[in-house]
Amino acid sequence: MNVRLLFCILGLFALSLASARAQIATVASPTGPVPAGPYVVVDVATGEALMDRNAGALWYPASLTKIMTIYIVFEELKAGRLQLAATLPFSENARKKPASHLGLAPGHTITVEQGIQALVARSANDVATAFGEQISGSEPAFAQRMTETAKRLGMTATTFRNANGWPDPGQVTTARDMAILALALIKDFPEYYGYFRTKDFMLGKQRIGPGVKFLDLYSPYADGLKTGFICASGFNIVGSAVRDGRRLVAVAFGFRRSDLRDEFLVRLFDEAYALKTAGSRQKIWQLRNGEGGPATVLPYGECGTIRYDMPGDAVWLGTFGDWRSAKTAFDAGQARLMAMGVAQAGKEWILPVASNQVTKQAAIIADLQPEAAQKLCAEYQARKSFCVVKKSSDMAAPFSGFWR
Repeated sequence: MNVRLLFCILGLFALSLASARAQIATVASPTGPVPAGPYVVVDVATGEALMDRNAGALWYPASLTKIMTIYIVFEELKAGRLQLAATLPFSENARKKPASHLGLAPGHTITVEQGIQALVARSANDVATAFGEQISGSEPAFAQRMTETAKRLGMTATTFRNANGWPDPGQVTTARDMAILALALIKDFPEYYGYFRTKDFMLGKQRIGPGVKFLDLYSPYADGLKTGFICASGFNIVGSAVRDGRRLVAVAFGFRRSDLRDEFLVRLFDEAYALKTAGSRQKIWQLRNGEGGPATVLPYGECGTIRYDMPGDAVWLGTFGDWRSAKTAFDAGQARLMAMGVAQAGKEWILPVASNQVTKQAAIIADLQPEAAQKLCAEYQARKSFCVVKKSSDMAAPFSGFWR
């Protein structure tokens, strides 16, 4: 009997692992196929789920948790129990929260409005905790209110354990539930929703930012929401966009790099806006929910490292002071490849490189056939422009060779 029981337990464990692994699958992105977790796109007006994959699969929300934190802050503002100009004090418990944070000492205060901006523009963990303590007396009590609010909104598979999304095995959600939360924010708090467009703000003499890059990538249509990352969840995002008078919300989980996540979300929106619908698709709240155990996207031993895992040659087009300049250089290089008749374009790899506490962004066209890489650089060099071909073996941390 004990042997049978052991086999049953092992079998259930194996099924759980298989279910978690099945949540991660290859998706198309502008730079090629990449592994990703569940996703969903919803028409805000009709509630239709226009596109989805495993939208009811359990996942770790990471800093998407702060969307619910902000929802409750908005509830308090609308009820008159908080005011935007009121002070938000920081406790020792809040101070001890890890980055991202503002790092204010116990006893310091900011305004409630600055706190909202800090949650969006910096995803500040200490600010989320400070809000939880201010509103509910303690972070655990606030997490209980968060979970109760989730159930009331129809987020049937979501449980919160803290206000900021810091790793906790009991803190889980689904793409379906996060989409429902975004719909509720837009519907319930139109007077406050604009804070989700915050890119940066001034806190004293310090500029806090840079906000959600998706706002720039999908301009002028994107109008907010939030990103999140912990090792286990990978890079997650909830985004909202308005195009031709139609608002869509999209949720995407489980990317191994933030740039691939953002690119995929842009493509997802473009494809969803191209769909024709007469309101007959399944509604977001009708999707099955709460299936499978959360997958682990990045084991802790690999987390925080930048890996080059593309086999082809790479073309380094220079290193720039900001991401947008590097992306412009990459786009120009891709355009030259197309003009030269290269059959398969390379993949985007914007690499942050640091020296003396300064970070720049290297523009790299990755995973090219050797002949294409040599041909592109030869053309650049003929115009006396910077271009260097790199082998995949050259692309190793700490990437100091890409500083210039």
